[in-house]
Amino acid sequence: MKKFMNDPKKYVSDMLKGIAMANAAKVRYVPEYNLIMRVDAPNADKVSVMSGCGSGHEPAHVMQVGEGMLDAACAGNVFAAPPADFVYQTTKLVASPKGVLHLLNNYTGDTMSFELGREMAEADGIQVRTVVIDDDVAVKDSVHTVGRRGLAGNFFVIKAVGAAAERGASLEELEKLGNRVVCATRTMGVALTGCTPPAKGTPIFSLASDEMEMGVGIHGEPGRKRTKLAPANAIVDELFEAIFTDLPYKAGDDVAVMINGMGGTPISELYILYGHAHELAEKNGLRVKRSYIGEYCTSLEMAGFSLSLLKLDAELEDLLAAPAQAVVRIY
Repeated sequence: MKKFMNDPKKYVSDMLKGIAMANAAKVRYVPEYNLIMRVDAPNADKVSVMSGCGSGHEPAHVMQVGEGMLDAACAGNVFAAPPADFVYQTTKLVASPKGVLHLLNNYTGDTMSFELGREMAEADGIQVRTVVIDDDVAVKDSVHTVGRRGLAGNFFVIKAVGAAAERGASLEELEKLGNRVVCATRTMGVALTGCTPPAKGTPIFSLASDEMEMGVGIHGEPGRKRTKLAPANAIVDELFEAIFTDLPYKAGDDVAVMINGMGGTPISELYILYGHAHELAEKNGLRVKRSYIGEYCTSLEMAGFSLSLLKLDAELEDLLAAPAQAVVRIY
């Protein structure tokens, strides 16, 4: 294993410190809870929107904090959910009179931590609502989830909800909006290599030079099948078919298309993949209104990508286009 790090036990804290130092005008770091939050949070005039997940998926979610996005995000260790106390303390620190919205990916550890954190916050009189993101079409259940997993489609939820919160939407309206985006988003990923958590020192899984994992999860969970490597267009064909038929989409739908890199895929390859995904969308009668190519939810240094489609309406398109000032400009 070769990584630019110091003590593996301080991998997350060293990263968070760097984020805060590089963005001192936007965010502050609360080391006790692995917390990155807006310098102006909480704002009594708006609902606070917060998230959290294991580290190793950056820029999700600690780098998505800022105006028009998240008000705060607490991080767990690499590929480990944040403890319930981190969720609770983060909720308290960003609590607004208008309430707090929790956004989380559908993994067992995350849902347990956020449920307990919400219960403790509500016992303190804080209004909390929750949106669980489960955009993965590859598998219905795994050892990490009950139901579908949350993947890079979480970005669409954060962006839409964050924009609506800036405009003064209520807690109930944001919960409804977040669930609507979840219902309109589908994602599936593929990996060419495994990845190595710093504290582990060895890859979570390995693939032969001519193999790929179709439907991989963001923690390296197995997907639908392990198969021989195929040309880029053939891979996109398979992912697109699984996504397109799952919602289902139909001719005339407006969509946003995302090609998300998982940490180890060159941007040139992501654009190769996007070009064919765009062509497939148009071939099936979809109108591509917004395009996203880059790293939105990674898996450390995994070579791989995921394809997401979001069915748009006028409101969602407007919210995705709204101004934002997060730590990383990925919107």
